[in-house]
Amino acid sequence: MAASAARSLALFSSASLGLGRASSRLALSSSRSHSGLLPRPALAFRGRASFAATAVVMGKAGAVGAEADAGMDAVQRRLMFDDECILVDEQDNVIGHESKYNCHLMEKIESGHALHRAFSVFLFNSKYELLLQQRSTTKVTFPLVWTNTCCSHPLHRESELIEENCQGVRNAAQRKLFDELGIQAEDLPVDQFIPLGKMLYKAPSDGKWGEHELDYLLFMVRDVKLNPNPEEVSDVKYVNRDELKRLIKKADDGEGGIKLSPWFRLVVDNFLMGWWDHVEQGTLKEAADMKTIHKL
Repeated sequence: MAASAARSLALFSSASLGLGRASSRLALSSSRSHSGLLPRPALAFRGRASFAATAVVMGKAGAVGAEADAGMDAVQRRLMFDDECILVDEQDNVIGHESKYNCHLMEKIESGHALHRAFSVFLFNSKYELLLQQRSTTKVTFPLVWTNTCCSHPLHRESELIEENCQGVRNAAQRKLFDELGIQAEDLPVDQFIPLGKMLYKAPSDGKWGEHELDYLLFMVRDVKLNPNPEEVSDVKYVNRDELKRLIKKADDGEGGIKLSPWFRLVVDNFLMGWWDHVEQGTLKEAADMKTIHKL
Protein backbone atom coordinates (compact mmCIF):
# COMPACT_ATOMS: atom_id res chain seq x y z
CA MET A 1 0.00 0.00 0.00
CA ALA A 2 2.86 2.38 0.78
CA ALA A 3 4.08 2.06 -2.78
CA SER A 4 0.58 2.78 -4.06
CA ALA A 5 0.27 5.86 -1.90
CA ALA A 6 3.72 7.09 -2.92
CA ARG A 7 2.81 6.65 -6.56
CA SER A 8 -0.41 8.56 -5.94
CA LEU A 9 1.36 11.45 -4.27
CA ALA A 10 3.84 11.75 -7.13
CA LEU A 11 1.05 12.66 -9.51
CA PHE A 12 0.43 16.14 -8.25
CA SER A 13 1.97 19.23 -6.82
CA SER A 14 0.47 22.42 -5.49
CA ALA A 15 1.85 24.55 -8.30
CA SER A 16 -0.77 26.67 -10.02
CA LEU A 17 -1.44 26.06 -13.71
CA GLY A 18 -1.82 29.78 -14.22
CA LEU A 19 -5.53 29.71 -14.92
CA GLY A 20 -7.58 32.76 -14.03
CA ARG A 21 -10.52 32.59 -11.69
CA ALA A 22 -13.87 31.78 -13.28
CA SER A 23 -16.24 34.68 -13.86
CA SER A 24 -19.62 34.91 -12.15
CA ARG A 25 -21.37 33.56 -15.22
CA LEU A 26 -19.06 31.37 -17.27
CA ALA A 27 -20.63 29.57 -20.22
CA LEU A 28 -18.77 26.43 -21.23
CA SER A 29 -19.50 25.31 -24.78
CA SER A 30 -19.22 21.79 -26.17
CA SER A 31 -16.58 22.93 -28.64
CA ARG A 32 -14.12 23.88 -25.89
CA SER A 33 -11.36 21.43 -24.96
CA HIS A 34 -10.25 21.28 -21.31
CA SER A 35 -6.75 20.08 -20.47
CA GLY A 36 -6.88 17.59 -23.30
CA LEU A 37 -10.23 16.11 -22.25
CA LEU A 38 -13.03 15.34 -24.65
CA PRO A 39 -15.63 18.09 -25.26
CA ARG A 40 -18.66 18.11 -22.98
CA PRO A 41 -22.17 19.55 -23.10
CA ALA A 42 -22.61 23.20 -22.18
CA LEU A 43 -22.99 23.98 -18.47
CA ALA A 44 -23.69 27.35 -16.95
CA PHE A 45 -21.48 28.20 -13.97
CA ARG A 46 -23.18 30.29 -11.34
CA GLY A 47 -21.60 33.03 -9.31
CA ARG A 48 -21.97 33.49 -5.58
CA ALA A 49 -21.35 36.61 -3.57
CA SER A 50 -17.93 36.48 -1.93
CA PHE A 51 -17.75 36.94 1.80
CA ALA A 52 -15.84 39.98 3.08
CA ALA A 53 -12.18 39.36 3.70
CA THR A 54 -12.63 41.05 7.03
CA ALA A 55 -15.16 38.46 8.25
CA VAL A 56 -14.89 37.58 11.91
CA VAL A 57 -12.44 34.72 12.43
CA MET A 58 -13.56 32.05 14.90
CA GLY A 59 -11.96 29.04 16.58
CA LYS A 60 -8.47 28.14 17.67
CA ALA A 61 -6.87 29.19 14.40
CA GLY A 62 -7.42 32.76 15.63
CA ALA A 63 -6.58 36.19 14.31
CA VAL A 64 -2.87 35.42 14.07
CA GLY A 65 -3.58 32.74 11.47
CA ALA A 66 -5.92 35.10 9.65
CA GLU A 67 -3.22 37.74 9.35
CA ALA A 68 -0.65 35.20 8.23
CA ASP A 69 -2.96 34.08 5.40
CA ALA A 70 -4.24 37.50 4.36
CA GLY A 71 -3.73 36.60 0.70
CA MET A 72 -6.11 33.65 0.89
CA ASP A 73 -9.33 33.89 -1.13
CA ALA A 74 -12.08 35.41 1.06
CA VAL A 75 -14.52 32.51 0.66
CA GLN A 76 -11.85 29.89 1.33
CA ARG A 77 -10.69 31.85 4.40
CA ARG A 78 -14.21 31.83 5.79
CA LEU A 79 -14.51 28.09 5.27
CA MET A 80 -11.06 27.39 6.73
CA PHE A 81 -11.66 29.37 9.91
CA ASP A 82 -15.40 28.93 10.51
CA ASP A 83 -15.92 25.25 9.63
CA GLU A 84 -15.26 22.81 12.49
CA CYS A 85 -14.19 19.34 11.35
CA ILE A 86 -14.88 16.18 13.36
CA LEU A 87 -11.71 14.76 14.92
CA VAL A 88 -11.57 10.97 15.10
CA ASP A 89 -9.14 8.26 16.12
CA GLU A 90 -8.05 5.53 13.69
CA GLN A 91 -11.09 3.44 14.65
CA ASP A 92 -13.39 6.34 13.62
CA ASN A 93 -14.41 7.21 17.18
CA VAL A 94 -15.18 10.92 17.62
CA ILE A 95 -12.65 12.52 19.96
CA GLY A 96 -13.29 16.24 19.43
CA HIS A 97 -13.44 18.96 16.82
CA GLU A 98 -11.08 21.50 15.30
CA SER A 99 -11.11 24.24 12.67
CA LYS A 100 -10.67 23.20 9.06
CA TYR A 101 -7.62 25.48 9.03
CA ASN A 102 -5.82 23.60 11.79
CA CYS A 103 -6.88 20.19 10.45
CA HIS A 104 -5.05 20.88 7.19
CA LEU A 105 -1.80 22.31 8.54
CA MET A 106 1.03 19.84 7.94
CA GLU A 107 2.57 20.66 11.32
CA LYS A 108 -0.68 19.56 12.99
CA ILE A 109 -0.94 16.50 10.75
CA GLU A 110 2.61 15.41 11.52
CA SER A 111 2.01 15.88 15.23
CA GLY A 112 -0.84 13.38 15.03
CA HIS A 113 -3.60 15.76 16.08
CA ALA A 114 -5.48 16.40 12.84
CA LEU A 115 -7.12 13.13 11.73
CA HIS A 116 -10.68 14.07 10.80
CA ARG A 117 -13.73 12.53 9.19
CA ALA A 118 -14.31 13.18 5.47
CA PHE A 119 -16.38 11.88 2.58
CA SER A 120 -15.89 11.35 -1.14
CA VAL A 121 -18.94 11.13 -3.40
CA PHE A 122 -18.95 9.18 -6.67
CA LEU A 123 -22.03 10.20 -8.64
CA PHE A 124 -22.92 8.27 -11.80
CA ASN A 125 -25.56 9.13 -14.39
CA SER A 126 -27.99 6.64 -15.96
CA LYS A 127 -25.37 5.86 -18.63
CA TYR A 128 -23.05 4.79 -15.78
CA GLU A 129 -20.64 7.63 -16.43
CA LEU A 130 -18.82 9.06 -13.43
CA LEU A 131 -18.99 12.81 -12.77
CA LEU A 132 -15.56 14.35 -12.12
CA GLN A 133 -14.71 17.86 -11.02
CA GLN A 134 -11.60 19.96 -11.29
CA ARG A 135 -11.07 21.86 -8.05
CA SER A 136 -11.00 25.63 -8.31
CA THR A 137 -7.81 27.65 -8.49
CA THR A 138 -8.63 29.28 -5.13
CA LYS A 139 -8.72 26.01 -3.17
CA VAL A 140 -6.18 26.02 -0.34
CA THR A 141 -5.36 22.33 -0.72
CA PHE A 142 -4.87 20.67 -4.10
CA PRO A 143 -6.05 23.51 -6.37
CA LEU A 144 -6.86 22.60 -9.99
CA VAL A 145 -6.52 18.85 -9.53
CA TRP A 146 -9.11 16.51 -11.05
CA THR A 147 -11.01 14.40 -8.58
CA ASN A 148 -14.25 12.51 -7.95
CA THR A 149 -17.64 14.24 -7.87
CA CYS A 150 -17.33 15.89 -4.47
CA CYS A 151 -14.90 15.64 -1.57
CA SER A 152 -15.41 17.40 1.74
CA HIS A 153 -16.08 17.00 5.47
CA PRO A 154 -19.05 16.46 7.74
CA LEU A 155 -18.99 19.30 10.24
CA HIS A 156 -19.21 19.19 14.03
CA ARG A 157 -22.93 19.89 14.14
CA GLU A 158 -25.84 17.75 15.31
CA SER A 159 -27.16 16.83 11.86
CA GLU A 160 -23.75 15.68 10.63
CA LEU A 161 -22.67 13.77 13.74
CA ILE A 162 -25.42 11.14 13.43
CA GLU A 163 -23.67 7.76 13.37
CA GLU A 164 -26.60 5.47 12.54
CA ASN A 165 -26.54 4.35 8.89
CA CYS A 166 -23.89 7.02 8.21
CA GLN A 167 -26.72 9.55 8.35
CA GLY A 168 -24.51 12.47 9.37
CA VAL A 169 -22.08 11.90 6.51
CA ARG A 170 -24.96 11.53 4.05
CA ASN A 171 -26.45 14.82 5.26
CA ALA A 172 -23.07 16.51 4.78
CA ALA A 173 -22.72 15.08 1.27
CA GLN A 174 -26.12 16.43 0.26
CA ARG A 175 -25.20 19.87 1.66
CA LYS A 176 -21.84 20.02 -0.08
CA LEU A 177 -23.09 18.79 -3.46
CA PHE A 178 -25.37 21.80 -3.49
CA ASP A 179 -22.59 24.16 -2.35
CA GLU A 180 -20.14 22.99 -5.01
CA LEU A 181 -22.25 21.76 -7.93
CA GLY A 182 -25.63 23.40 -7.34
CA ILE A 183 -27.47 20.06 -7.19
CA GLN A 184 -30.77 20.58 -5.41
CA ALA A 185 -31.45 18.52 -2.29
CA GLU A 186 -34.60 16.98 -3.76
CA ASP A 187 -32.45 15.53 -6.57
CA LEU A 188 -30.16 13.83 -4.03
CA PRO A 189 -32.26 11.94 -1.47
CA VAL A 190 -29.95 11.19 1.44
CA ASP A 191 -31.18 7.59 1.66
CA GLN A 192 -29.92 6.96 -1.87
CA PHE A 193 -26.28 7.60 -0.98
CA ILE A 194 -24.74 4.14 -0.65
CA PRO A 195 -21.71 4.01 1.69
CA LEU A 196 -19.34 1.39 0.28
CA GLY A 197 -16.27 1.67 2.49
CA LYS A 198 -13.87 3.74 4.55
CA MET A 199 -10.20 4.52 3.97
CA LEU A 200 -7.58 6.29 6.06
CA TYR A 201 -4.86 8.20 4.24
CA LYS A 202 -2.38 11.04 4.63
CA ALA A 203 -1.20 13.30 1.80
CA PRO A 204 0.78 16.57 1.65
CA SER A 205 -0.44 19.30 -0.70
CA ASP A 206 2.59 21.56 -0.28
CA GLY A 207 4.98 22.45 2.51
CA LYS A 208 2.23 24.05 4.62
CA TRP A 209 -0.99 22.19 3.80
CA GLY A 210 -2.10 18.60 3.53
CA GLU A 211 -4.77 16.01 4.30
CA HIS A 212 -5.13 13.36 6.99
CA GLU A 213 -8.59 11.90 6.66
CA LEU A 214 -10.79 8.97 7.50
CA ASP A 215 -12.77 9.07 4.30
CA TYR A 216 -16.28 7.64 3.76
CA LEU A 217 -16.80 6.55 0.15
CA LEU A 218 -20.37 7.26 -1.00
CA PHE A 219 -21.86 6.12 -4.32
CA MET A 220 -25.08 7.11 -6.08
CA VAL A 221 -26.59 6.57 -9.53
CA ARG A 222 -28.80 9.52 -10.43
CA ASP A 223 -29.35 11.96 -13.28
CA VAL A 224 -29.03 15.50 -11.93
CA LYS A 225 -28.95 19.08 -13.14
CA LEU A 226 -25.61 20.80 -12.53
CA ASN A 227 -25.04 24.45 -11.72
CA PRO A 228 -21.39 24.56 -10.58
CA ASN A 229 -20.06 27.18 -8.19
CA PRO A 230 -16.87 28.71 -9.69
CA GLU A 231 -15.58 29.54 -6.21
CA GLU A 232 -15.36 25.78 -5.59
CA VAL A 233 -15.16 24.12 -9.01
CA SER A 234 -13.12 25.04 -12.08
CA ASP A 235 -14.55 22.42 -14.44
CA VAL A 236 -16.69 19.27 -14.58
CA LYS A 237 -16.78 16.23 -16.83
CA TYR A 238 -18.66 12.93 -17.08
CA VAL A 239 -16.37 10.03 -18.05
CA ASN A 240 -16.84 6.39 -18.89
CA ARG A 241 -14.24 3.80 -17.92
CA ASP A 242 -12.12 4.23 -21.03
CA GLU A 243 -12.11 8.02 -20.74
CA LEU A 244 -11.05 7.75 -17.11
CA LYS A 245 -8.21 5.41 -18.05
CA ARG A 246 -7.02 7.93 -20.64
CA LEU A 247 -7.18 10.71 -18.04
CA ILE A 248 -5.12 8.60 -15.63
CA LYS A 249 -2.53 7.93 -18.33
CA LYS A 250 -2.22 11.65 -19.05
CA ALA A 251 -1.68 12.30 -15.36
CA ASP A 252 0.92 9.53 -15.19
CA ASP A 253 2.71 10.95 -18.22
CA GLY A 254 2.50 14.55 -17.00
CA GLU A 255 0.59 15.50 -20.13
CA GLY A 256 -1.16 18.85 -20.24
CA GLY A 257 -0.43 19.59 -16.60
CA ILE A 258 -3.19 17.18 -15.54
CA LYS A 259 -3.08 16.14 -11.89
CA LEU A 260 -5.32 13.87 -9.85
CA SER A 261 -6.14 14.21 -6.17
CA PRO A 262 -4.38 11.63 -3.98
CA TRP A 263 -7.60 10.32 -2.44
CA PHE A 264 -9.20 9.83 -5.85
CA ARG A 265 -6.15 7.99 -7.14
CA LEU A 266 -6.16 5.70 -4.10
CA VAL A 267 -9.80 4.82 -4.74
CA VAL A 268 -9.10 4.25 -8.45
CA ASP A 269 -6.13 1.99 -7.73
CA ASN A 270 -7.77 -0.03 -4.98
CA PHE A 271 -11.55 -0.12 -5.44
CA LEU A 272 -13.17 1.82 -8.25
CA MET A 273 -13.17 -0.53 -11.23
CA GLY A 274 -14.58 -3.42 -9.21
CA TRP A 275 -17.24 -1.18 -7.73
CA TRP A 276 -18.05 0.18 -11.20
CA ASP A 277 -19.15 -3.36 -12.11
CA HIS A 278 -21.68 -3.19 -9.28
CA VAL A 279 -22.84 0.24 -10.48
CA GLU A 280 -23.67 -1.22 -13.89
CA GLN A 281 -25.26 -4.36 -12.44
CA GLY A 282 -27.36 -2.50 -9.86
CA THR A 283 -25.73 -4.42 -6.99
CA LEU A 284 -23.85 -1.67 -5.15
CA LYS A 285 -25.17 -2.65 -1.73
CA GLU A 286 -23.58 -6.08 -2.14
CA ALA A 287 -20.15 -4.44 -2.34
CA ALA A 288 -20.52 -2.43 0.89
CA ASP A 289 -18.10 -3.02 3.77
CA MET A 290 -18.31 -0.29 6.36
CA LYS A 291 -16.62 -2.29 9.12
CA THR A 292 -13.15 -2.36 7.56
CA ILE A 293 -11.05 0.80 7.60
CA HIS A 294 -8.55 0.50 4.77
CA LYS A 295 -5.27 2.14 5.76
CA LEU A 296 -3.71 3.35 2.54
